[in-house]
Parts: sequence; C-alpha cells; structure tokens
Amino acid sequence: MNGYGQYKEKSIYSMSGPELLLLLFDEAIKRLTRAEISLKDKNYSDFDDCLQRTSRIVRYLTDILDMRQPISHDLRRIYTYLVYDLSMVKAGRERRQEEIGRIRHILSELREGFDGASKQVNDMHLVLEKEIRG
Repeated sequence: MNGYGQYKEKSIYSMSGPELLLLLFDEAIKRLTRAEISLKDKNYSDFDDCLQRTSRIVRYLTDILDMRQPISHDLRRIYTYLVYDLSMVKAGRERRQEEIGRIRHILSELREGFDGASKQVNDMHLVLEKEIRG
C-alpha cells in the first residue's frame, strides 16, 4: 500500500461514529454524481459499478440501524425504497436517469440531518469551565 493509502486508512480508523456515517453518505452521493456522468458518456460499466456501490452503502446503512430507536424504522423504510429505486435506475438506464438526482437529493437531506443531529449532541456534551472555590 502506498503512503497515501496508509494515511487514508489511518484517518478512517481514527474517525468517530458520526464522522464515519457522514463519510458513507458523502461516498454514496459522490458515486451517484459519477453514475450520472457515466450515463451521459454512455460508460455503462462505470455507471453500473457506481450504482452497485451506492446500493451496497445504503444496504450497509440499513444493516447498522439500531432498531431499538424509533427513528430507525422510518430510516429502514427510506433505505429500502432507495435500494429499490437504485435497482430500477440500473435496469432502466436512460429511461430512469432523472431518478439519480432525486436519490442524491434524499441522501443529501439525510446527511444534513445526521450532521445537524451530531452537532447538537456534541454541543450538549461540552464541558463548561467551572469556577474553583475555596
């Protein structure tokens, strides 16, 4: 593995849970953008690969849900829909290409929601300076 690959691997291992979650969303969004470009260029093998990787990311997001949390049931339905829609885009290619932007928008909204929630949780756990008396 080259130096950059080792650096990237170490940085991933040092990320927090919320940072890794955002990284997954970023990668899925990036792959959808690349799929859209590949479809326009009629590079169908790259298009299929990008959609397959996005589907794997969304399935992984489904697998890591904590189903004891009430919101997880709603997220599972959204993720299931996204995997279904991705398979329809892959099967339909040009006929369903407008769906790519819609899927990307949904993933972007979810990413923003998780990012905002993560920041709120971190703000609630700030250590306030305490005055030492006596």
